[in-house]
Amino acid sequence: MSRILNHQLSLRGHNDGVKKDIEKLYEAVPQLSNVFKIKDKIGEGTFSSVYLATAQLQVGPEEKIALKHLIPTSHPMRIAAELQCLTVAGGQDNVMGVKYCFRKNDHVVIAMPYLEHESFLDILHSLSFQEVREYMFNLFKALKRIHQFGIVHRDVKPSNFLYNRLLKKYALVDFGLAQGTHDTKIELLKFVQSETQHESCLQNKSHLITGNKFSLSSPAAPKELDQQPTTKTSVKRPYTNTQIQIKQGKDGKEGSVGLSVQRSVFGERNFNIHSSISHESPAVKLMKQSKTVDVLSRKLATKKKAVSTKVMTSGVMKKTTSSCPANLTCDCYATDKVCSICLSRRQQVAPRAGTPGFRAPEVLTKCPNQTTAIDMWSAGVIFLSLLSGRYPFYKASDDLTALAQIMTVRGSKETIQAAKTFGKSILCSKEVPAQDLRKLCEKLRGKESNTPKLASDIQGPASHDPTCSEKTDHKASHLTQTPQAQQSGNSLYKGNRNACGGRFDVHTTNLEGWDEVPDEAYDLLDKLLDLNPASRITAEAALLHPFFKDMSL
Repeated sequence: MSRILNHQLSLRGHNDGVKKDIEKLYEAVPQLSNVFKIKDKIGEGTFSSVYLATAQLQVGPEEKIALKHLIPTSHPMRIAAELQCLTVAGGQDNVMGVKYCFRKNDHVVIAMPYLEHESFLDILHSLSFQEVREYMFNLFKALKRIHQFGIVHRDVKPSNFLYNRLLKKYALVDFGLAQGTHDTKIELLKFVQSETQHESCLQNKSHLITGNKFSLSSPAAPKELDQQPTTKTSVKRPYTNTQIQIKQGKDGKEGSVGLSVQRSVFGERNFNIHSSISHESPAVKLMKQSKTVDVLSRKLATKKKAVSTKVMTSGVMKKTTSSCPANLTCDCYATDKVCSICLSRRQQVAPRAGTPGFRAPEVLTKCPNQTTAIDMWSAGVIFLSLLSGRYPFYKASDDLTALAQIMTVRGSKETIQAAKTFGKSILCSKEVPAQDLRKLCEKLRGKESNTPKLASDIQGPASHDPTCSEKTDHKASHLTQTPQAQQSGNSLYKGNRNACGGRFDVHTTNLEGWDEVPDEAYDLLDKLLDLNPASRITAEAALLHPFFKDMSL
């Protein structure tokens, strides 16, 4: 009774919502009350909530602990894999470890050391150049550690790499989306990977395409599609000034969706993108053996007339209902319609977990063979934000727009050439030259003038509309949050944050070391943002880069 009374007293001062959440957690996992005093709720995400607690675990002062409460619907195998990543790879080299794990029925709570840390956005413009070097060096140490175990984190970003500026402590957190390489040492990740592939095959067999699953898995595909009247050949869209299409082979065996929707890239240019598979992996061929057809295409096809198409299943030709013959080629590219031929083709399936703005080109183009290189690309985007002073650097509502944004920095010709190396064909209606990374970062940082510039003064990747919402940074980490800030994300110690500002604070900008940024910094950035995952620098090689010549492991 006294313990419960103490818990109730400790909840004073919290808003009613946080109080109720803490009380519910005690009820769901009663054994927590025997060890911890939960002080506050410090983050809430899609898959978990995080609480700050204290515990008398050893002789001495109370220890601060972070309690990560996973939502009851989380897959048991995914939870077990996350725990194994923390126990095997964690606890050293800037990788978060685990102290305890509690379970009661379908509720699981992971207890981890608490690291007080700063918000990336709050300190971005006050970091000295030396602090940036230390930050990136320690990030690579963590990535080297997990990559040695064959762990692909998949969600590397500032809010998942905690940084205590005063103590110079770092921690890579949140392995909820982690996957294993083909030779991973984390046994449970092998099961997670096979489970993911199984679900992908089931998804392909059901062949269900909804308004938010279009070809390159656009997460924000317009809802108007379901509201349009059905026609035999197309879906008309008003207000379009950009064509973004994904095309497959002429035989129609691969899925394809053409989508006309208004897009803007950094508020500057619009592009027509046409992406397709040029080489097929065995996994893709396996997924072709589908017995069902596109549900949406049937919806869009006329109700009075159905056209038969032939589908090869186990060597037997079968007739199934579809919107048009598979051997026809479409004529909707660069027009304001999406033909039923494109809508009826089977969609590509590949892992795309991660946070928008940090996904590598091979993720955006749905390459099935993804490696630890995707983490290095994400690290490169973080480094790009540090050098340019802009966060988030990339802001896109879907994968196609994200790919077009990458082209404006790395070049369209270079992107097309790199895509061929991993079996993708990309067509762009305009050729966009690659930008000089030094000039780009110095312009965005405002070095070209004597006074710091506001983000709105420069048309570029990080220029944001002041009216933009928390969606720009789904999981920015901070310790004190309003209820409105605790909306989405699945990482440790985080909630939402409005990252629209991207502005320089004249009073806090630390110019120490920024007057002479060495060429080695931009050389490393170039290697991190290598469009070809096969030649992209590894974490181990990055630690040996001349940019870190005075630093020791």
